[in-house]
Amino acid sequence: MDIESQTMTAMGQDWNVAVLGPADAERTILLCNGIGASVETIGPFVDHFKRTRLIAFDVPGVGRSPTPFSPYRFSNLTRMLNNILDQLGVGKVDVFGVSWGGGLAQQFAIDFQDRCNTLILAATAPGMIMVPGNINVLSKMATPKRYTDPEYMLKVGAEIYGGEVAFNQELLKDHAMAMKAGDTRGYLYQLLAGAGWTSYFQLPKVKLPTLILMGEDDPLVPPVNGRILASRLPNATLEMVSCGHMFVLTQAEQIADRIEEFIHEDAMVDG
Repeated sequence: MDIESQTMTAMGQDWNVAVLGPADAERTILLCNGIGASVETIGPFVDHFKRTRLIAFDVPGVGRSPTPFSPYRFSNLTRMLNNILDQLGVGKVDVFGVSWGGGLAQQFAIDFQDRCNTLILAATAPGMIMVPGNINVLSKMATPKRYTDPEYMLKVGAEIYGGEVAFNQELLKDHAMAMKAGDTRGYLYQLLAGAGWTSYFQLPKVKLPTLILMGEDDPLVPPVNGRILASRLPNATLEMVSCGHMFVLTQAEQIADRIEEFIHEDAMVDG
């Protein structure tokens, strides 16, 4: 599906940014997507949000965001995202990160905690201090081929993602066709951003109400990583989802409802 978006420039880098949902919503989610995934891939998910505005984006080198000249770290991206929020006139956000984007979300919460209401993490880990997934799965993740070749995605998707994807080829096909692939260098930069990175030692400083969602059948990010995150975050709630790595799409309505419940419960507490 096509999502209406705009080009914004932060610190000399162009970003493709989409602002979705009701403009008068009380809460705004900053949505950090998985590696190689463009904003189009989250269309089936964001459609289920009823009371919340969402800001989604293509990381530099993905989708419609041009690849930068040199590699970057998560902290470079968080500063640019903070600048983009300023340009949009958005104050506080609820930061939501999926898989690779969970690392970016953690770094944003570390760098700009005062700008965050809550932190929501899905199918992710604290970086290099984690329990790794299946080696065969990780080797397939090291290539952007699944984003540039829909047929390859259909071939390896069930093995990579686990859970309902193994039985729902139609959903996997729709996901593959929604991809707006960047170039190989852009994908490599995303891999490098996470290389050697960990939030493990800084997470205890993050006092935000945090919801951690992990797939019980996730071959890519084993659910034990959720327990590691929960042990480091002082105000965390850990919940298991009966699915694999792609539960944000396979159980889109349920996950959207749970996230809205979580952030609006926080709004009531704050109120």
